[in-house]
Amino acid sequence: MVIRKGLFITLLLFLLSFAFDSQCLVFVRGELEPKQGNCSYVVTVETTCTKEAGTSDHISLRFGDSSTNDIVVNQLNMRHVRWVDPLDPNVLDDVPRKPFQPCSVDEFQVDAPCVDTTICYLYLKLTGSDDWSPGFVQVRVLDKPHLDSEYFYFIRYLPRHMWHGYDLCDTEVTPFGIKHKRKIIH
Repeated sequence: MVIRKGLFITLLLFLLSFAFDSQCLVFVRGELEPKQGNCSYVVTVETTCTKEAGTSDHISLRFGDSSTNDIVVNQLNMRHVRWVDPLDPNVLDDVPRKPFQPCSVDEFQVDAPCVDTTICYLYLKLTGSDDWSPGFVQVRVLDKPHLDSEYFYFIRYLPRHMWHGYDLCDTEVTPFGIKHKRKIIH
């Protein structure tokens, strides 16, 4: 039985994503490299107030910079730090809560390799049968605020079992508007 190298690598990455389910994985130039975390990120996620906007399903996060840093966080739910009052971000509730509930803003702590430049793309993946409607997501780099992402606005229900998000990295201003280079996420 002959297995093509590309198919083998894809299969290997798929299997490793399950093996390292709660680990951060970094894809650098097409290679999978589990690395020791050397930067702390705070991910802020708002869930909208629309009917049945919340979820208890697994949410995965993928973000990075215009260099080759691609950070994947499987099961973001497991990294819940605190609930933030949307009306007063300084008022925090230390009571354990289930993340991604309607009309809530949650913060998550992620330790992963540092990005080199500003975080410019972010994708979310909903795995399960619930519907979920995120409002916005922002990733802040602790101790390096100049690398923080902008706010990524979703304000709609996410499709299930696929990456959905924004890539603002490779843009070019043309006479016809802003042109985005397409990035294919596997």
